[in-house]
Amino acid sequence: MVSDESREELLAKLNLETSQIKWRDLQTYFARGHVVRVAPALDLLAVAAELTADNKVQFEQWMSAGQVGEVTPDHARHWYEQDSELWAVVVAPWVLVQDRNDHILH
Repeated sequence: MVSDESREELLAKLNLETSQIKWRDLQTYFARGHVVRVAPALDLLAVAAELTADNKVQFEQWMSAGQVGEVTPDHARHWYEQDSELWAVVVAPWVLVQDRNDHILH
């Protein structure tokens, strides 16, 4: 288990690595299957921290609730056509993305 202080340090580090990016700039990662969609209702940094901690139980819960998962072709097409800008953070090899204006599939 991660101590509160080290979790806070991890969240601060992830926060510094979080930025907005155009979906079109993530096409290579999407093609490789390395992009993970995070629902707008979740805290992107908290999800990244749980991925870093390899918290499989939490990820299974999020995935079964449809809150975390693969980027579907419909999402990819919509973001491409809208030239969407998403929030993203890298937890290698994964790129977690969140569309805070997500109006399609959740």
